[in-house]
Amino acid sequence: MQTLLQDLRYGTAIRVGLTRKYPEQSYVPQTKLVQTKLVLARRSGGAHTVAHQGVLPMHRVVVLITVALLAISVGHSSPPADWAINATAIEACSCPHFCMCYFNAHPAAHHENGKTEHFCKFNNAYKVNKGHYGNVDLTGAKFWLNGDLGGDFSQGQMEWVVATFDKGTSAEQRQALGDILGHVFPVKWKSFQTAEGNIDTWTFDKDQAHATLNGGKTAEIKLKRFQGMTDEPAVLKNVRYWGTPRNDGFVMMPNEVEAYREGPKTYEFKGTNGFMLTFDMTSKDLAGEKGSSMSY
Repeated sequence: MQTLLQDLRYGTAIRVGLTRKYPEQSYVPQTKLVQTKLVLARRSGGAHTVAHQGVLPMHRVVVLITVALLAISVGHSSPPADWAINATAIEACSCPHFCMCYFNAHPAAHHENGKTEHFCKFNNAYKVNKGHYGNVDLTGAKFWLNGDLGGDFSQGQMEWVVATFDKGTSAEQRQALGDILGHVFPVKWKSFQTAEGNIDTWTFDKDQAHATLNGGKTAEIKLKRFQGMTDEPAVLKNVRYWGTPRNDGFVMMPNEVEAYREGPKTYEFKGTNGFMLTFDMTSKDLAGEKGSSMSY
């Protein structure tokens, strides 16, 4: 059986959004109860509305207006937007370096308290180097993904993710990124949330990288360059990054810390996988592609 990443190479992964209401309520500490509605559309074109409730802190309030606009559509009459994105990722996960998820249909095994469990708990901090969606400029926009891919994603089904838009992004930028990211990550999530936060640190040089969400109180990534044969970065090339057709290679940078620090699903890892990568994708790359898009 081909792995998910192999499927992505041949364009067979189905791009859809949340397919059912996840029974688990979403929790992030502190005070604000919000309700978001995601409009879902099946390939037949029938629309369904799902209410997803959760407790969110004041600094991570879901942007209701934006999410309401980020609907999935199939067969709509308006022409698709012209868009392009070139973005850099500071990325880390719980897998040993290098993450086996890019070559397999399941993540590494973890042994704790006499039990063995497969998971890939990740933090990915992105900054758009240049990009647009129609006449919306995306240059400089930042967003953060954290979650767990789960134990088996051979069918393109992942566990959970929180997509946090930097508070400096506009509603138009979030809507645009929502559509684009559905093509970058053409998978299904059992649980999906959007939030707003302050990506207050996002820096790197050839030796290190560091990103924090809400000053590190919500999440943090810190990477250090893998020492190769020389002092130049060690780079893995010719490997697909999710649904994107182009990247400049995976710069090997194992993490010093990779942490998600809010709510009941907190995790922290040290010395596991990490890398940097710049990917490039445009709407022209979707020529001949079928299926709906997933909005974030």
